Amino acid sequence: MPQNFIKTQVSNVISAIQEDDNNAKAVFSAKTELQTGLKCSAQIRNFSFQIDEPVQLGGTDEGPNPVELVLAALGTCQEIVYSAYAAVLGIHLNSVKVNVKGNLNLKGFFGLDENIHPGFEDISYTTFIDSPASSEQLNQLVKVVEKHCPVLDILTREIPVKGNVKLTNSLFSVN
Repeated sequence: MPQNFIKTQVSNVISAIQEDDNNAKAVFSAKTELQTGLKCSAQIRNFSFQIDEPVQLGGTDEGPNPVELVLAALGTCQEIVYSAYAAVLGIHLNSVKVNVKGNLNLKGFFGLDENIHPGFEDISYTTFIDSPASSEQLNQLVKVVEKHCPVLDILTREIPVKGNVKLTNSLFSVN
């Protein structure tokens, strides 16, 4: 996609927000459902895909698992934010690639050690940028991306998460 298109779209959104604060609110959603075994389906906008666990964790390896999706979300969000801000700042990018790795101790997931969290112990990433831009321009871009990447923010800031469970049972009805 040409940089001019990205710059125009991003600039349009920024202008709309500056004109009316109500335009700053965005809601994203996903619907998921357990299919069979550990395999799940996900529906996001018009996209459907499978989530599964690797065979060694009891799955059928028919898709990435949820923690891998978190890593992919971080990497792709970084790439998207680099592309968007580079377009706005007039910085040409030949390519942006991100390698992301998360370390997870399965003792936490399986409840074998109450002192170990079930999620990642740490996440690291390396971003590879190929660009003819000056080091000053690229350093400015890196600072902007690190400050404004939504998924990086989600992973590094404490965010309230609330949920509820609705139980149904075909053997009896609850009033």
